[in-house]
Amino acid sequence: MNVISYRGGINEYAGDCLVFFIKEGDFSTLDLLQDNTKKILKKIIEAEGFKGEKEKLLKIPLGDRVKSVYLVGVGKSVDDEVYRRASALGVRQIKKDKYKSGLFIGVDKERERAVVEGAILGNYEFDKYKTKKDNENKRNVEEVGLYMGDEENIKLGKIFAEAQIYARNLVNEPGNVINPVTLSEIAKKLAEDKGLECKVYDEKDIQKMGMLALYSVGKGSSTPPRFIHIVYKPEKPKKKVVFVGKGLTFDSGGLNIKPGDYMRTMKIDKSGACAVLGIMKAVAELKPDVEVHGLIGAAENMPGGNAYRPDDIIRAKNGKTIEIDNTDAEGRVTLADVLSYASELKPDLIIDMATLTGACMVALGEYTAGLFSNDDDLARSLEEASRKTGERIWRLPLDDERLRKKIKSNVADVVNSGGRYGGAITAAMFLQEFVGEGIKWAHLDIAGPAYSKEDFFYYQKGATGFGVRLCLEYLLSNT
Repeated sequence: MNVISYRGGINEYAGDCLVFFIKEGDFSTLDLLQDNTKKILKKIIEAEGFKGEKEKLLKIPLGDRVKSVYLVGVGKSVDDEVYRRASALGVRQIKKDKYKSGLFIGVDKERERAVVEGAILGNYEFDKYKTKKDNENKRNVEEVGLYMGDEENIKLGKIFAEAQIYARNLVNEPGNVINPVTLSEIAKKLAEDKGLECKVYDEKDIQKMGMLALYSVGKGSSTPPRFIHIVYKPEKPKKKVVFVGKGLTFDSGGLNIKPGDYMRTMKIDKSGACAVLGIMKAVAELKPDVEVHGLIGAAENMPGGNAYRPDDIIRAKNGKTIEIDNTDAEGRVTLADVLSYASELKPDLIIDMATLTGACMVALGEYTAGLFSNDDDLARSLEEASRKTGERIWRLPLDDERLRKKIKSNVADVVNSGGRYGGAITAAMFLQEFVGEGIKWAHLDIAGPAYSKEDFFYYQKGATGFGVRLCLEYLLSNT
């Protein structure tokens, strides 16, 4: 969908519909319309009792050159997320009514980027595998105009939203389409298209590099694991940031195999990796004065004859040994090597994203990610970015030393499962063992919000691309 700045007269607009953003009780933006049209609208508004309440929409058919007017409420206390949701609501109504274009009016300058994001994200559908018959009666919104919109705000909104959609598309692809090898090819293609550096390490390289944790998780599959390293490097970087993504392209649970209901949707176990690719796509377009590395450990966790086993002891890249308690706690084992490699890059900070634990969903629900960090300033900055982007995160503790004992092993340095209680915390504590000393680090457990079972706000059922805009906002606000 194209988003443009429209600078002509509203009464001369030649698109299908007008969308007015209405603050509760304030209909002053309607003064931009011709008097006769304004009078008609105000009578209908009064009859319908529409006041501009948050997330309310009133459709008024006109049947003239502009076919319909939509009034979208943003309430009294407004922020970016309110406007983002209102924008998506407007676009979805336009789409439902099978219009191709609309003009958005009454958007404050500081909310324009959010409105652009909401429009693009709300228009998204993953219908790649639908037949022509299923799609023949559908019509997508092709263009949205932002009345007197700022070009830079529109540009940023498009970059942020399109990066998130890029990640959503990848996550929604099934395991028979995206596996560790094909994911690495996608990463190389992205790097080639965007002028980024990219190096992919195969299973032999992985073993030579001492990344035996990643190798062990992936060796039970007929598709071997891959390690992906993408780099954006400006001429004079102010700092070095590393984004790490869990890339389990499918997770059966391995020898500790999942029940069928829990194995369903496990194509989403690559959400962290796909978020990293989305971030790198946007970074190449934003061109910040920061050196940015994207690292992905890609594997399939399968119960083959060569699969790793409970009781196995594996040596990770940083030399620490891991006792395997449960092969379905594979994400942290994979990330152990990737975080070790990230630490060797001597970055200023590392942010990892992973659909890591069901325990985090038990603690925070399906719509909020768990935040863990060894640095208060980094955690606060991510929380501020979260409030800006509407991607909910909540900080959980890392300071319970009695809980930390749960990941101590009698036969190795650490064990890969600390048990049921506090499972998201012990998983984060496990990851912390592989972060180099003195490096600022944050872990986002995105198991809940990475996938939605229903349509809501600007999300379609399926992958959400959670974390992409959050990390981009952090980069823009802290560099």
